[in-house]
Amino acid sequence: MLPHPLPWYVAGPLIGLVVPALLLLGNRTFGISSSFRHVCAAVAPRRIEFFQHDWRRVGAWNLVFLAGLFLGATVTWWLAPAPTVAIAPATAAALAALGVGPAAGLAPPELFSWGSLTTARGLIAMVGGGFLVGFGTAYAGGCTSGHAISGLADFQLASLVAVGAFFAGGLVGTHLLLPVVLG
Repeated sequence: MLPHPLPWYVAGPLIGLVVPALLLLGNRTFGISSSFRHVCAAVAPRRIEFFQHDWRRVGAWNLVFLAGLFLGATVTWWLAPAPTVAIAPATAAALAALGVGPAAGLAPPELFSWGSLTTARGLIAMVGGGFLVGFGTAYAGGCTSGHAISGLADFQLASLVAVGAFFAGGLVGTHLLLPVVLG
C-alpha cells in the first residue's frame, strides 16, 4: 500500500512550480485539454477542422505527460487505499433526499459506476456531463487546470473570466441541474 497522498501544503506548491518550469523549458503551457487535442490530432482524420494543426510542433512532451497521467492513476488505483470522503451532515441529508447514498469512494456509485450507465440519470450524468465538459473545454479554449493554473499565472484576462464561469457553472449544476437529473 502507498502512504496517504501528499498533503495540500506539499502538492500545491509542486503544482505551482509546474508553470514556471514549463515556461523556462520552452514557453510551454500546462493543460490537460490541449494534450488530449494533440493526441486526437495525431490519430483523428484530417477532415475534422478542430484537429487540423501540427501536433508535432509542440513536441512529444504532451504525449509523455498524458501517458504519465494514465500510468500514475493506474498505479495509484491499484496500490493506494480507497480514499475516505468526509462530507457535512447537511450535504449527506440533501444527497439522500435526491436518492444518492453515501459515497463509497470519491463519487456516489448511483451516478458513477458501470451499472449506472443503464439508468437515465447515470447516463445523463456521465455521458451528458462528459459531452458538456468537452464542449465547454473546447469553447473556453482550455480546461480548468489550464486556465486556473497556467492562465491565471500568466495574468490572462480570458482565464480569469473562464475560471469564474467554471465556478458559476459548477454552482448552477449543483444547485439547479443535479436536483432535476436526480429527481
